[in-house]
Amino acid sequence: MAIRAVVWDIDDTVSDHTGAARTGALAHLGALGLLAGFPSPEAAFARWEEVTETHYARFTRGELTFAEQRRERVRHFLGRALDDAAADAWFGGYLRHHEAAWALFPDVLPALDALTPAYRHGLLSNSSAANQHRKLTALGVRERFEVLLCSDEIGHAKPAPAAFLAVCAALRLAPHEVAYVGDHPDTDAAGADAAGLRGIWLDRPGLGRVPAGRAPARRITDLADLPALLAGPA
Repeated sequence: MAIRAVVWDIDDTVSDHTGAARTGALAHLGALGLLAGFPSPEAAFARWEEVTETHYARFTRGELTFAEQRRERVRHFLGRALDDAAADAWFGGYLRHHEAAWALFPDVLPALDALTPAYRHGLLSNSSAANQHRKLTALGVRERFEVLLCSDEIGHAKPAPAAFLAVCAALRLAPHEVAYVGDHPDTDAAGADAAGLRGIWLDRPGLGRVPAGRAPARRITDLADLPALLAGPA
């Protein structure tokens, strides 16, 4: 069956989330004089990423709200029992640096131009809808996508089939009419496949490394390869 819509992951697929996180963390820690406590800036960022992954996973499992996972990241990283206001203030300093570094990957706009109007477009993210709407608006691409669904609103997080089926329902399309492209081979591509969509792994580093037994059927390293893949056989 022909693909009629492409649903996109956002962070590290459309926007360079990791690059902005690294820039934001190092700028914030440097301004606070905290980098001296680590062997190198990369070690400091690695620790921030480790803490982020721990508490963001709790958010996607429904254990924490989006705001709570931010506060827990700060407390864990600093090793201090800060109250909510203090944790919010600390995270706000990081966020200002992070948001200043927001950027689209250079292959995003050319890919959207090449795919439109042949395909409709949507977004599905394990994140906060308000946060992603603000980011995409700031980056000038929110209007390119018909729908934006995030786990905090729909109550399901990728790779749960319900998350992928929710965005298909929002587009009023059957799963087999929708392709999903994202940077995680398991959470994005394999999860989409399991829900009946056509999952596509965007392997930007080109490393081809996947968890054992979870290799997705389709892999690209640049969004320039997406139009040909969509036009080809399933």
